[in-house]
Amino acid sequence: MRKHWLDNLRWVTVLLVLFYHVIYFYNNKGVFGGIGGFGEYPQCPQYQDVVMYILYPWFMPLLFLLAGISARYALEKKKAGEWFRSRTLKLLVPATIGLFVFQWMVGYFNTAVAAKDGVFDDVPGPAMYFIWSFSGTGPLWFIQDLWLFSLLLLLIRKLDPDNRFHEWCGKLNIVWIIMLGVLFWLGEQLLIRNPRPESIDGLYNLYKPLFYIVPFLMGYFVFAHQDVQERLGKAWIPLLCSAVAAGGVLIGSTFGQDNTSPQYLSSPLNCLYGWLACLGMMAWFKARFDRTCAFAGYMTKASFGLYIVHYLVIASLGYMMKTYTQLPPAAMYAILTVAVFTLSPLIYEIIRRIPVVRWCVLGEKKTAKRS
Repeated sequence: MRKHWLDNLRWVTVLLVLFYHVIYFYNNKGVFGGIGGFGEYPQCPQYQDVVMYILYPWFMPLLFLLAGISARYALEKKKAGEWFRSRTLKLLVPATIGLFVFQWMVGYFNTAVAAKDGVFDDVPGPAMYFIWSFSGTGPLWFIQDLWLFSLLLLLIRKLDPDNRFHEWCGKLNIVWIIMLGVLFWLGEQLLIRNPRPESIDGLYNLYKPLFYIVPFLMGYFVFAHQDVQERLGKAWIPLLCSAVAAGGVLIGSTFGQDNTSPQYLSSPLNCLYGWLACLGMMAWFKARFDRTCAFAGYMTKASFGLYIVHYLVIASLGYMMKTYTQLPPAAMYAILTVAVFTLSPLIYEIIRRIPVVRWCVLGEKKTAKRS
């Protein structure tokens, strides 16, 4: 039986990613990327940036956790080789070939801000195309990590051929489930605290492979168990309330800081909030949203594609409004929010109907039927 709560939580989280990027694009808290805010903090507080503080500690770890659960279910139905080939098509192709077919346009706008300083004035056109392509990776770091974790999972599974560790994980009670947050905290400690300029340290802190593999493996070994999911569902109210309380303390005491810095992310309070939010969201959706409808069914199938294409809308429209118009900030946020939630599905629907482009950008061999 399909677990609709799992599908619903995944696509809802993807929609939150889209909204997060709208706010992130204009942030003035020192978070790398985007085009910058409408004034310096604290003179210009930009209280809308609170969205970043609410979402960033947990929404990407949650997506990796859900991916680990899904990997467990898929490997119960498919042979390992078949599953990994499908993962390579779905993840690696869009994150490599797709960069040169579609994401180079994202890279064009990503480099436009730096181009104002003249750093690309002497770079020939063909070389700029490759710079745009690699600069257009953007949110696709997620699926690059996910492909790597899928490969590592095949090796890790060989260490537990009889599923004894997996079965043991299914016996964890709610107290031990909460205590797994220690692993969440340990993973964040592996970030490079003081990344060196002009090195790959910053790139490592973006991809955070040694951190994100933790929720991915916890999803596979622990949270794929029906019994564990039932225990979470029964505790959804206290878990969600605890997450809200921890988040309130975190945001109230740190607003204005760069919430993506290694020091911020590795703090005990950030890790506590991030882990409780992951548990609370899973518990809430397990208890209250284990059902589907036509819209939910569509979003279940389309959310991956929306994730792939959405940042072009934000990078292009967000850049042009800030650079070439005098619109008030509230109008820019409103226009960009409406645009990302309307144009992203349109772009996705167009791409999935073009055979070769569909394969390169979405990792799909043929148009998926829509129910």
